[in-house]
Amino acid sequence: MQFDFGQNWADYSANALSTERVKQARADFAALVAPVGNLKGKSFVDIGFGQGLGLLSAAAMGARVVGIDINPKCEEVLNRNRPLFPNIRVNIPIIIGSILDAATLQRAHEASPDGGTYDVVHSWGVLHHTGNMKAAICNAARLVKPGGYFVVALYNRHWSSRAWLLIKYTYGKAPLAVQRLMVKALMPIIYIAKWMVTREDPRKQSRGMDFFYDVVDWVGGYPYDYASKHEVLALIEPLGFRCIEVRPSRVPTGCNEFVFKRA
Repeated sequence: MQFDFGQNWADYSANALSTERVKQARADFAALVAPVGNLKGKSFVDIGFGQGLGLLSAAAMGARVVGIDINPKCEEVLNRNRPLFPNIRVNIPIIIGSILDAATLQRAHEASPDGGTYDVVHSWGVLHHTGNMKAAICNAARLVKPGGYFVVALYNRHWSSRAWLLIKYTYGKAPLAVQRLMVKALMPIIYIAKWMVTREDPRKQSRGMDFFYDVVDWVGGYPYDYASKHEVLALIEPLGFRCIEVRPSRVPTGCNEFVFKRA
């Protein structure tokens, strides 16, 4: 059972994406990858590129990019959004498949412009939706070259995480009418909870996102794994990485952002 992220990204791109949101997404992406340094000329793979804003931002910064996503609709969305980045003139190789699959991993190695590995492996809010987060992290880490960077965002563990797992599972099993009712019912709860934590209008999203489509993503996003900051460090650092930056989520169940450097 897999939530249709591709359709949600298609709806978001058709109904909510704007030039102002693209500008915001590019600025937030640049801040996230700042510890990596100048991306120009670096090989870059985005695992789970979704609507393509991160992948296209990297390409606009001069990186040699490759995109991976399990949902073929995401390639259509990427092509639809590409005109919002008019300075990109290069071809962007796209791989449709799961990072858990050996065949997809092999294609990612073969697509690298540097002969198998990448200067930067980026995956924002994706690996916890694969159904096996630990294996997905290990496979993604194999794509990072020595001295390269692993930029990843993962859902934080919280006492409410198990309840959200049940909600997401129920959503995935429910008919469309019930899914819509669940989103309607949970939207004000999520709005109030987010406002109480941040004291800011939840409709003001980061990374070019939109509150409504974020709620649909959040309520329906199954499979769903999560890990505390310490659990993520304990998993990734023994793979040969050193954490050089952690940006904690602003809300308890949101994504912590990490930048690791491979020894």
